[in-house]
Amino acid sequence: MIQDPPTRTRPTYFEELKARGHSRRDFMKVCTTLAAYMGLESSGVAQIAKAMETKPRLPVIWLHFQECTCCSESFIRSSHPIVSDIILDQISLDYTETLMAASGHAAEAAMHKTMEDHYGDYILCVEGSVPTGEDGAYCCIGGKSAEQILQETAAGAKAIIAWGSCACNGCVQAAKPNPTHATPIHKLVSGKPIIRVPGCPPIGEVMAGVIVHVVTFGTLPELDGAGRPKAFYSKRVHDSCYRRPYYDAGMFVESFDDENAKKGYCLYKVGCKGPSTYNSCGIIKWNNGVSYPIQSGHGCIGCSESNFWDAGPFYRRMQSFPGFGIEADADEIGLAAAAATGIGIAAHAIGTNLRKSKLINNLIAEGKESEKEL
Repeated sequence: MIQDPPTRTRPTYFEELKARGHSRRDFMKVCTTLAAYMGLESSGVAQIAKAMETKPRLPVIWLHFQECTCCSESFIRSSHPIVSDIILDQISLDYTETLMAASGHAAEAAMHKTMEDHYGDYILCVEGSVPTGEDGAYCCIGGKSAEQILQETAAGAKAIIAWGSCACNGCVQAAKPNPTHATPIHKLVSGKPIIRVPGCPPIGEVMAGVIVHVVTFGTLPELDGAGRPKAFYSKRVHDSCYRRPYYDAGMFVESFDDENAKKGYCLYKVGCKGPSTYNSCGIIKWNNGVSYPIQSGHGCIGCSESNFWDAGPFYRRMQSFPGFGIEADADEIGLAAAAATGIGIAAHAIGTNLRKSKLINNLIAEGKESEKEL
């Protein structure tokens, strides 16, 4: 359980929203949207609304290490302005090198003030991997290595959120031969609850949903074996893909410029990693729910899975994957589907002919009996 601060010293989420000109209707709309994304029942909308109306904003320290800032970019470009406000205003973003106006000593002072005033109460968000090679010389801020800063800020945090694949699994920085010894956050910090939200980047609404869950329920969301929130990472991209029927029918794109690609067939053979990737891209989508990589014609690269960068070329098909009894590849599944269809048609035809034959024989027998009676 993540305890609320003992005294209220900050405005609530709803108070801050009203001050920024958002209506009650807008507020309830985003509560409903986030509840749906989080997989909550209808009663969850009321719980979220009550929490945001009554609880003070969470103090947050947001660190940037080895990364490209795409996680922050995803956040501030989420589909609804209130969602981005949750991060930029409502949670009280006290320190972030990318978005804060202060710099140098003023920025460092803001971070240490939050650490002191809200010790044991603030949320630590980390974007990027931590280089441990050469005593951390590859990433230094204010004369300290990334690892030193991480350990100092993690000590007083009540929970840590690792944003994106860099912080969750090292991403491209940790790709072989990993010259900087890039290391994910959970391998460097112990004794603190850690939520891993992978993706390159994660979807903005997913990030907001994680924050809102912590605010609403005072606990971490239910996590899977990889430390990811089950609400957003419990299903494979393959399971919610609109191209799945083509996969089951054995109809695949062979190259990105063929007729099958124009028809929207399955991208498995040109490298799509959807069958082995757990994420909600096909459900929540990007850019206000408009699209996601597969819908744009590019296969999933598996960016929410550990070591995806070293899992083989992005455009080479997977050799096999579990889920259909003994491991089978797409060709076998397609052939099996076609064979099953053929067997079904044949069985239907045989059954129909047998029924007709029986009916004819019965009619003949009835005719012969009638002749005898006459």
